[in-house]
Amino acid sequence: MQNSSSGILKQLHFIGGVIRSPQRLSAIAPTSSVVSDVIASHISSNSDLPVLELGPGTGPITDAILRRGVAERDIVAIEYDETFCNEWHMRYPDATIVQGDALNLDEALAHLGEQQFDCIISAIPMLNFSQADQEVFLKTAFKRIARGRPIVQITYGRRSPIIVNDSDVEISSSRRILRNLPPAKIWTYRKY
Repeated sequence: MQNSSSGILKQLHFIGGVIRSPQRLSAIAPTSSVVSDVIASHISSNSDLPVLELGPGTGPITDAILRRGVAERDIVAIEYDETFCNEWHMRYPDATIVQGDALNLDEALAHLGEQQFDCIISAIPMLNFSQADQEVFLKTAFKRIARGRPIVQITYGRRSPIIVNDSDVEISSSRRILRNLPPAKIWTYRKY
């Protein structure tokens, strides 16, 4: 019964987040465990680097990152919504949460200097932002990960949520995953 109550509570918090910040959320429900596990599968199991999660919301992808074997202290998250930030911090007290704009990684992560990450996992609704914003995001994100490591992006549309005009960036996507509301695709961007 506790799991059911917890799920309902997460859903209510999520709906509140949609009302507070409609441009920052494009989903109508938290990410499913099936999709979250596909996203987390891109984490390198032998990396000693932390994982950067953008837009963790109520934490379903964070849970998958932990299931992947990443220690809570090795998760850094950036969340725009203050309520989500506070609730996420209470659930994951050993992780690092930054309330800020994940599209501006340099500013949000300034306190970490040049910290590198194993990969970047994003649940930001990139389709809501301009191509110029997307280009700045990619440029700053690729500075935070090693060549060939992925930026992993969830989207609910059929096309790439990030417009890429760089021939050094390899783009791939998962099949459409129906066990999510709405159905989702996972895109990866790797720079070589």
